Amino acid sequence: MAAPPGDAPLTAANNIQPFFVLHKAAAAAASSVPSSRARRRIDASLPSSPNSKSAKRSRDVDAQDEEESELHEQLRLEAFHRTWSKIQSTIDEVLRGINLKLFDQVLQWAQESFSAVRSIAKPCHAEVQQPYPLLTDVICRRIPTAFVLTKNAEFVDDITTFRDLAEHLHSNGCHLVKLSAAELSVKHGVGGCLRSLLRQLLSDVPDVADVSALASWYCEAENYDQPIVVVIDDLEQCSGDVLGELVMMLSEWVIKIPIFFVMGIATTLDAPKKLLSSEALQQLEPCKLTLGSPSDRMNALVEAILVKPCAGFCISHEVAMFLRNYFFRHDGTITSFISALKLACSKHFSMEPLSFLCMGVLEEDCEEFWREKFEALPQVIQKYAFGLPSCSSAKNSSNSSNDMVKELSKLLKFQKDWSSVLLCLYEAGRHDKVQLLDIFCEAVNPDLQTQNTPNSGKLSGVKPGSGNVFMAQVINAIRYMPMETLLHVLEVWSNHLKGMSEINNKVKALQSTTIDADSVRATKEKWPRRSTFTAGSGTAPLNDKAAMLLEDVTRKYLVPVECLPFHEIICFKNVNVLQSALIGNPRRMVQLDLLKSQSHLKCSCCSRSGAAVSGSLHDTSIMCNLAQEYGDVINLHDWYISFEGIINSRNSKVKRKSYGSPSKKKSKSTPPEGEAMIQARFCRAVTEMQITGLLRMPSKRRPDLVQRIAFGP
Repeated sequence: MAAPPGDAPLTAANNIQPFFVLHKAAAAAASSVPSSRARRRIDASLPSSPNSKSAKRSRDVDAQDEEESELHEQLRLEAFHRTWSKIQSTIDEVLRGINLKLFDQVLQWAQESFSAVRSIAKPCHAEVQQPYPLLTDVICRRIPTAFVLTKNAEFVDDITTFRDLAEHLHSNGCHLVKLSAAELSVKHGVGGCLRSLLRQLLSDVPDVADVSALASWYCEAENYDQPIVVVIDDLEQCSGDVLGELVMMLSEWVIKIPIFFVMGIATTLDAPKKLLSSEALQQLEPCKLTLGSPSDRMNALVEAILVKPCAGFCISHEVAMFLRNYFFRHDGTITSFISALKLACSKHFSMEPLSFLCMGVLEEDCEEFWREKFEALPQVIQKYAFGLPSCSSAKNSSNSSNDMVKELSKLLKFQKDWSSVLLCLYEAGRHDKVQLLDIFCEAVNPDLQTQNTPNSGKLSGVKPGSGNVFMAQVINAIRYMPMETLLHVLEVWSNHLKGMSEINNKVKALQSTTIDADSVRATKEKWPRRSTFTAGSGTAPLNDKAAMLLEDVTRKYLVPVECLPFHEIICFKNVNVLQSALIGNPRRMVQLDLLKSQSHLKCSCCSRSGAAVSGSLHDTSIMCNLAQEYGDVINLHDWYISFEGIINSRNSKVKRKSYGSPSKKKSKSTPPEGEAMIQARFCRAVTEMQITGLLRMPSKRRPDLVQRIAFGP
């Protein structure tokens, strides 16, 4: 809200709207546009500039720079959309692949249940159309029900799972109905549930919802030979009475209308016993199915979108640690982790000028793409590229596009080797319950390269406090691994290391040393735990040789991306920006907006004042800038004197400007603001700062002091 003008009544100070921080226009800007005669007189009074051509040239250059800036911004926006579209499609494909096994189990259960119901009785169309259920045995009235245990902490991760499950069942011929927890509530009742069920199947829903209408629809030829599957994604949130009544109603019709339930459970399989009555439970024929654990889904996602360079975007060690802690310390949902990663990706493309080069990973000829885009850049941005911190130690003689393309190609090659070695580490640690996200956070640590130099000792000897706990655990796990498991791990290593022929040959050499099953059994009896022979004695078992190989490969090829030149182009490192966007600090953001209101408003009246506080700012912004000169407490009298001086100085400038104006006869002189109005504006600004949480009001003991709450820029 703008401050009241000088001729406003004193009661305007009571109109306090503290959350609207708007700009207060200058008095000269608020005046009317001068007439054509006055404009001609002003133009005639100004002498012609001798540097008009140079000024025009500078304006053309500024316009060209602005167009180039908009073009680069558009390139970064396009790169973000393409990169995240690739990441999102990879996420959907991974989750769908993990859930496909469960989907096939549910489909097989539905088909077997339908066959079992039809084996009991297959009523004709005339019997189905009768408006009453068939009289059958009590056992034949039980509804087949699949309880799917998801094990997720929050329901938000189950939304995609049950949506894909519904699509899978529908694509395989089942009639599908989805009922939410809101529809199975006391507010809607069983009538609302039945009406929603009919609305999803029937094209014309009768005014009075009845199961007989569903029976008439089901006896049609195109609907008769497939079951009706009702999917309830969140059982714990449903009303037990409403759901029990719906179960009792549909159980009477299960022979005529084969309706099955698929219910999602997030906690334990005992949830239906706590929710439904014993009478309703007796009408269900349960089948228990379990979805993959959240840790398995997280490991698959980390492998697909962070370890493997699927889209060219990666994160630094600090960002990885923050995302890991954010996942475990907050709601622990995969959805929140993906949202945080998307925010990091958007921040990277909005902050890094060269981030649009990430699109080269998605192109067929990435080197040609990088060369073409880099040569089209202005000299300023090209100079900025070779002035990145990661390139300070690199020896680039020409700083040409070929150097850029060469370094980016080398970075991409290092990333592929890094991901292959990391997957080998995870394959070995997976049998010791080591999570991929933990190994990933250690593998992207830039201090790892200095720790893995030959003078620093072996990786397996790193102390737990040095940050390589999980990698050392993996190395030790290989030494104690059973022989059959180790042979399987070596087979997986051979697949991961196909692009690294030298290391792959060493793995195959280890595989060739394997012996038949009798010798394996003898080896297990001889070394039940770890062998007592040393690695250099020549009699070390296969476990020690595999551990030594992985240790050597890790030391040579596990180079973090932050140790490579030009990694700033593809790697997001600003963890403070991500933390502020995710967790938020509203009090600090309010203070920053008040202190830097000129940069947001981009007005000419405030920019001319430079670092000084301008009187054309909003009163609250002036007060916040003045408060930075004090410590924990602010003296109200001194604060008011400073505020009054800025307001009076602005009034005097406006007065002098009105005197020097050519149209002074037509303009109205603005009367100076009285002290009462300045005090009212001061009190309102203090109240706004108190409401936004920037300061605490005076106490009875010290009525002349206010206490600051927010500090720092």
